[in-house]
Amino acid sequence: MGVHRVVALALPPQSTFELACAAEVFGVRRPGLPDHYDFQVCAERPGAVPTLAGYDMAVTSGLAALDHAGTVVIPGWQRPLEPAPPAVLDALRRAHGRGARLVAICSGAFLLAQTGLLDHRRATTHWRMAAELRDRFPLVDVDADTLYADLGDVATSAGTAAGIDLCLHLVRADHGAAYAAQVARHMVMPPHREGGQLQYAAAPPAARPADSLGPLLDWAAERLHEPLTVDRLAARAGVSARTLARRFAGQLGVSPGQWLLSRRVAAAQALLEETDLPVETIAARVGLSSAVNLRRRFHRALRTTPVAYRRTFGR
Repeated sequence: MGVHRVVALALPPQSTFELACAAEVFGVRRPGLPDHYDFQVCAERPGAVPTLAGYDMAVTSGLAALDHAGTVVIPGWQRPLEPAPPAVLDALRRAHGRGARLVAICSGAFLLAQTGLLDHRRATTHWRMAAELRDRFPLVDVDADTLYADLGDVATSAGTAAGIDLCLHLVRADHGAAYAAQVARHMVMPPHREGGQLQYAAAPPAARPADSLGPLLDWAAERLHEPLTVDRLAARAGVSARTLARRFAGQLGVSPGQWLLSRRVAAAQALLEETDLPVETIAARVGLSSAVNLRRRFHRALRTTPVAYRRTFGR
């Protein structure tokens, strides 16, 4: 698999954080990890691009850089009520037309929507701007609750750290769960948050520390091979199954069973990538009981088989 070129489109005034999300995941060389990505920044007009932080960035590449990108990142668009420059929209449509993946972080969804590539398709953005995105682009199916939405050729994310979540998700899709987990570990980030999780700012008021699911999730993740049930998780947390389900819905946006299944599938991915263990053994190690059950759950979650996944991502 060759090096994948990622080009971020800087748009004045550029948000430094959204751009840094893409740069940190795709553009940083990390000791001990192979370099799978080549990262570049371009602008409509090369030169000084002002930022929201009060300084200018020197961008040397123009829109022609998008013609050679495998992935184009739109790291925010600070003028959502204004029409985007026609040359920018044309360059994005041209990149998409030849097969590039377009990725919008936070308010970048407004620019991506202007291309028409989100019409009749699911997209998300920062919860604070979701209603405005829906009003301005009624053909877009706006999902205000999710962290990110990946449709294959286009992807959108909510605000702040959700941009990192989306970028790590794309690394996982490109190079497997184990490699993405290593990148996340270097960044001191959680290795995987599902796109379907709630945007935390849109969720109910923050849980008290005693109500946090963190310790329970860590405990369960170390015991995937055991017969964990919702009742056992609830007993460990010292609450009823109903209360536990309510906490999972409020803090993670999924049920305890859905979270547990996603962890088991992710653990199976890592074992398929990093070991030569038989599928039956992997199924037992991650708590999916049998190779048949692993294949069924794996296909439902990833639309592929364990054997095909190992062939693609195995070491």
